[in-house]
Amino acid sequence: MAENNNSVVLFERFFQRWMVSQEHHLDELLTTERNCGEYGEKKMTDLVSRVLTHYQLYYEQKSRVIERNVFVVFSPPWFTPLERTLLWIGGFKPGLAFRIVAEAVGELSEDQRRRMNELQEETRTEEKLLSDELARIQETVAAPPLMELARQAGRRRDGEILGSDSVTELLSSALETVVRDAELFRMSTAVKVVEILTPIQNVKFLGAVGRLHMKIRTWGLQRNREGGAND
Repeated sequence: MAENNNSVVLFERFFQRWMVSQEHHLDELLTTERNCGEYGEKKMTDLVSRVLTHYQLYYEQKSRVIERNVFVVFSPPWFTPLERTLLWIGGFKPGLAFRIVAEAVGELSEDQRRRMNELQEETRTEEKLLSDELARIQETVAAPPLMELARQAGRRRDGEILGSDSVTELLSSALETVVRDAELFRMSTAVKVVEILTPIQNVKFLGAVGRLHMKIRTWGLQRNREGGAND
């Protein structure tokens, strides 16, 4: 029980450390992009691999929170309110990767464009399937509003399931399946994008992902400070 009660708090501490490492990885990506002529493909590939491993660690740790209380990932206390408004089934929408590629990577070869377009179409289809499944779950079990359960979970900041009634338990079980599918989908989409791109393109892609993440995080924290100053 103590482990359950501490799961969210422990993850928040992990997330703070993870963000520090994220900044270091971003610095390394941006330095490599600026000085790409000095780096061979192997060094760039090794860097990309380390960055992907860093994201994988995040998902592995987050999985423990999902197991103990899936509701909390719909309004995670480790994110700012601004960041929470951008969530899709507990995380970023996989299709965002293609917008970043288009804006940050530059020209793709004909084969790359074909493969990227095919992957983008597959991603749109899977996103819709998961979104529809999430809506179906709530309708089927006559669920209470999901965001209200998420807010309650965030306020409690622990790993206990909210309530013991059969509806909530059924909802929790069904949501856990959808969220885990979404988490796997997020990571697999990123890996497939990386497989299509060249090493320097991947450095640009992951650098742009990191910049966007940090920018949204900074804006969210700034809003929090300004809101607190106005209270």
